[in-house]
Amino acid sequence: MPTPAGPAPLSSLRSPVGIGKAVCVLLGAVAVADVASIAAGGYARQVYDTAMAGDFLMFDDARADRADALYQASGSLRMLLFLATVVVFLVWFRRVRLNAEVFDAYAHTLRPGWAIGGWFVPLGNLWLPHRVASGVWTASSPGGSHRPPAPSGLLHAWWAALLCSEFLSRLQGRLYPDAVERDAVLRSFDVGMVADMIDIAAAVLAVLFVRRLTAMQSERAAERASTVPPLPVERADWGRSH
Repeated sequence: MPTPAGPAPLSSLRSPVGIGKAVCVLLGAVAVADVASIAAGGYARQVYDTAMAGDFLMFDDARADRADALYQASGSLRMLLFLATVVVFLVWFRRVRLNAEVFDAYAHTLRPGWAIGGWFVPLGNLWLPHRVASGVWTASSPGGSHRPPAPSGLLHAWWAALLCSEFLSRLQGRLYPDAVERDAVLRSFDVGMVADMIDIAAAVLAVLFVRRLTAMQSERAAERASTVPPLPVERADWGRSH
């Protein structure tokens, strides 16, 4: 548990509103890419199921190749959007963590650097980002220490869906390249489509989480501003994107 140096000045707050909107747009794009991936996976599964259920000599290689190409292209598009989303999300996540230090420096068990570093620790990334997010959520709850923290069910639901989606995606990534027999091929497509469905749920929950936490910080900033002397106009930059 780090020992805070003391409350940070209100002037160190930076609005997460603009970057939060960008995160939500990108998460929506990832969800749309997941839908495309499900459609491509369903088509590929149908092609292989029909072809491999009959005479293997009648297997249409050209049709199977087209299905594979479509499926891999949808996966590549999703990955590109996912990587872009990760970058923007981390910028937002670090900002709300730094803001949370101003709201309540004693609500955290990890230092601000873990808002980014925690995602890159093997195995530790299964819980460290959630631990950071929990502290941010508590510190950003309107009313501060005078009221109980806002219910964090949304945070927990998002994190559970994210972990489940990641697990299934990794499993499908191992099954798909090595699948040869009909059952193995179909199973790999099934796992991939389920992973995409859960990823859509995770994206929706992430949008709700980002919007809720951003709104909480805006309300918390207004509460803090009402208890301190007004800032000069050129420094009162809450609500503007950076």
